[in-house]
Amino acid sequence: MPKAKANGLELEYESFGDPRDPTVLLIMGLGAQLLSYPEPFCEEIVSRGFRTIRYDNRDTGLSTWFDAAGNPDFSALLAGQPAPVPYTLDDMAADAVGLLDFLGVKNAHVVGTSMGGMIAQQVAISYPERVLSLTSIMSHIGGRDATPPTPEATATLYSRPPTDRDAYIEYSVEVSRVHRGPSFDEARVRDGAALAFDRAFHPAGTARQFAAIVAAPSRREGLRGLSVPTLVIHGVEDPLVPVENGRLTAELVPGSELLLMPGVGHDLPPAWWSRMADAIVANARRGHTQVGVGVAER
Repeated sequence: MPKAKANGLELEYESFGDPRDPTVLLIMGLGAQLLSYPEPFCEEIVSRGFRTIRYDNRDTGLSTWFDAAGNPDFSALLAGQPAPVPYTLDDMAADAVGLLDFLGVKNAHVVGTSMGGMIAQQVAISYPERVLSLTSIMSHIGGRDATPPTPEATATLYSRPPTDRDAYIEYSVEVSRVHRGPSFDEARVRDGAALAFDRAFHPAGTARQFAAIVAAPSRREGLRGLSVPTLVIHGVEDPLVPVENGRLTAELVPGSELLLMPGVGHDLPPAWWSRMADAIVANARRGHTQVGVGVAER
């Protein structure tokens, strides 16, 4: 796969479809590699007439790692005390725009999942001229406005993954069993964990990304000021980022649409790929005609 040079970093990315078609930029979540947007899901969007780009965020996958920055001071961050972080969600939003610059893409339809949704929100707030539409999937608006995970899901955020491959796969199964709830599919998790481990095992980067999430302020006012067509997608049974977060995001952004996935936890289940692609593309085609109409729940 090629690497883009952006903000002094190298970002691993992959492009699907015709570069002459409108671009959908997919931003993935905490510690997750571009593989977490499976190729068949990307092709679902391509088949609807859009170029699709997935990439590794900084500090994960095959993009630049920040190991020299060391470990964040979580005791201070969680206590609400000032503490340095190696980078912020704003920096990661700048990476997304830097990737577009490298590819010569003037503006794009920006889609983000989990932490990727937070980054996508920040891209829309900080770089509105670069965003044609926004889709925020199973994410939240940050700061004290975020509804926290369930206690069981919270515990998984502070657990350390084992470094042995087989043990890591078992660990991933148990964590995903909590996160995905009723949409948990053990075979799919095992396959994904094996691919991710073999490609780039890097838990230290996940910790630094989590620090960026914890340190980020609420995006409430920024989201209220958006005029870009916005879609919010959320699993109803999500224990990691409870559905109340998706509802709040949709309430804040003028004219946004909310697509709820019953029986789905913190997950992108294959059974929903086609409908999600339909919704993302419909949002991309909405233009600005519905801004200010209010939230329509689909």
